[in-house]
Amino acid sequence: MGTLCRNCEKSWAEVLPQTQQRCPNCRSPRLLRHAELEKLTIAHVDCDAFYATVEKRDNPALRDKPVIVAYDGARSVVSTCCYIARLSGVRSAMPLFKAKKLCPDGIIVKPRMATYSEVSKQIHSYFNQLSPLIEPLSLDEAFIDLTGTETLHHRTAAQSMIWLANQVKRNIGITVSVGLSYNKSLAKLASDLDKPDGFSIIGREEARQFLKNRPVSDIWGVGKALNRKLSGDGITTIGQLQHREKDELIRRYGVMGSRLYHFARGEDDRTVKPNAKAKSISNETTFSTDIEDLDELKSILWPLCEKVSERLKVKEKAGKTITLKLKTGDFKTITRSYTLDQPTQLAESLYREALPMLENAVPGKSFRLIGIGISGFGDIRDADRPNLLEPQKDRIKNIEGAMDKVRAKFGSAAIKKGRALGRPSKKSD
Repeated sequence: MGTLCRNCEKSWAEVLPQTQQRCPNCRSPRLLRHAELEKLTIAHVDCDAFYATVEKRDNPALRDKPVIVAYDGARSVVSTCCYIARLSGVRSAMPLFKAKKLCPDGIIVKPRMATYSEVSKQIHSYFNQLSPLIEPLSLDEAFIDLTGTETLHHRTAAQSMIWLANQVKRNIGITVSVGLSYNKSLAKLASDLDKPDGFSIIGREEARQFLKNRPVSDIWGVGKALNRKLSGDGITTIGQLQHREKDELIRRYGVMGSRLYHFARGEDDRTVKPNAKAKSISNETTFSTDIEDLDELKSILWPLCEKVSERLKVKEKAGKTITLKLKTGDFKTITRSYTLDQPTQLAESLYREALPMLENAVPGKSFRLIGIGISGFGDIRDADRPNLLEPQKDRIKNIEGAMDKVRAKFGSAAIKKGRALGRPSKKSD
């Protein structure tokens, strides 16, 4: 098989000539041609401007408008934006005030995370019909390894991915872009080549030549700092790395040098890891104006602890290392951690351990962000056991459990602890 129609899903054994602009079966111009079409089995799927696309789906009046999804606050950042807004230069993670200057006609839509999560579950239900080897990266993207599924589905990996894209578009009402290759790094790179509603392929035979003129920042793991270092050494394209010896790159860039060597040659031995375990669970918030008052910071910290606790309970996890994150008004990040003797999933435990870390960090400083996280997950059967030093632990656990039951039945606002009724905060999201 060398040609597929992305519209009617019909296939041809040969690669149809470029002069054949339309599908002979349905007359669609969406033809997919590649000599290695039957051999490639690693896919990366990325929903197109996911949050913004869902908003446009649910509100047709927004269809032709520049939509920016963000909390509308003085220090908010863009969660995502539609492709119309991107034409004005708006990008994800951009400060909202800057996005408004670039796109004054942009319509700001507040994120609806519960809705996005539900749509994500619907999309993943289609993933699950294709392969057990799915590695989610976020709500809107995942790797899928379709190796060996041809016999089960009676179609190639390329045909399965076309089926997937069409099902999501027809039944869920959003579009996805697909990258297909023989390893993860090239599949992810391919999915960015033809957005939105794209399908791109990078085969083994063409990989090295394809990578030659790409920027080194396309290599997985090359961030701003390493990019600057490579640029300072006169290396700006992947092709320049293809002429360097592995030992030379390792001497100069350490462990990362080995990755640079192999990725520059289209080599990536990472496997698709289904159900990759989260290493931490956290929650944070940014303020519209800096806060230096300890009591106000305490009142903001408590609901963050409750949210992390809720996620721990839903995921049936318990952790030992509690981390407090603070960001000062001049953007300096402060982190403090404490490791418990036994794992916990209680909001009260998170709060009590974070409190002294917060008290020690606050004097003389004002903050624009606070967050709480937990890591070092252990056996949930060992979590929050009462002991001689903490005889009240069982009582705290029972109270929190009772509150969880009330909230599950009547909603999260049905019952609160007294500290949750403190003075209003200045948080923006």
